[in-house]
Amino acid sequence: MDFFKRLFSGGGPKQRGQYYYVKPTGCTEVVRIRVDTMNELSQNDDNNGYFARKSARGTGYKCTRTAELLLEFDSQKRLTNTEILGGTLVTEADYDAWVESEGTPS
Repeated sequence: MDFFKRLFSGGGPKQRGQYYYVKPTGCTEVVRIRVDTMNELSQNDDNNGYFARKSARGTGYKCTRTAELLLEFDSQKRLTNTEILGGTLVTEADYDAWVESEGTPS
């Protein structure tokens, strides 16, 4: 039975997504962005790595600005560089504090 579980479940839970937390400039909201490293990465022009580009925009009427998250990965899909345009990268703790202060579910 364990053989079939592993066969159809992919051998167990795998972490495919990574979360990043972005605060757009001029906003109090912190936006959580998920990047699926198995499906959302594009190969670089030189075929030596990958990249992802994501936009972060607040969900409420208070924050209408957009920040852009640029991520670079090596050939093993390990993060090598992070750049933010129009915002700042913050921690998960900052996101949790913002969610708690707003009283909204995460």
